[in-house]
Amino acid sequence: MRIVHFGHSCVLLETPSARILIDPGAFSSGFEDERELDAVLITHQHFDHIDAEKLPGLLSANPGARLVTDPGSAETVAKLGLTARTVQPGDALDFGGTAVHVLGGQHATIHADIPVVPNVGYLVGHGAFYHPGDSFFVPEQQIDVLGLPTAAPWLKAGEAVDYLRAVRPRVAVPIHEAVLTNPAMHHGLFTNLAPDGTEVRVLPKRETARL
Repeated sequence: MRIVHFGHSCVLLETPSARILIDPGAFSSGFEDERELDAVLITHQHFDHIDAEKLPGLLSANPGARLVTDPGSAETVAKLGLTARTVQPGDALDFGGTAVHVLGGQHATIHADIPVVPNVGYLVGHGAFYHPGDSFFVPEQQIDVLGLPTAAPWLKAGEAVDYLRAVRPRVAVPIHEAVLTNPAMHHGLFTNLAPDGTEVRVLPKRETARL
């Protein structure tokens, strides 16, 4: 599998049979130039995961791409006049032979006074890659590559380390880092505290990596 990180939570997965873009949000850049996409997957409704200004143009340039969203993003998609499939945890998708399973269900708590919104994670290729969105949901499956949330209003560094240890992937790719001035500090922490057998690998922005 090949992966491109467009910054923050947006990643492009290239499998032998599909090109899948996850969470094209407002803090990411360059994804709008992608073509021949098979799917665009949205984990939840927050603007850093779904860029309402760029999404219509992206789908217009990729007429074969299927838009898949969580229940909380339905209103945003409807206002944009887009057609999407709304998924729930337990749903199974297929893109050209690449399996995607929907997991999770809820966003991590930001604060007791802020309502918790829906959030789904996407398990690609039966564990080849897992994108949790903004959640700490731990899949039952063994995960090869994990998109590891790095920093957010709902997240502290120690929680990210605990999540990394709970999932125990072969490779952890730090994502969701746009709120940090110097994410290298967190990357070093992850490397030092990762479980045995896990490699923390920081991907250069907008460059293709084979993992």
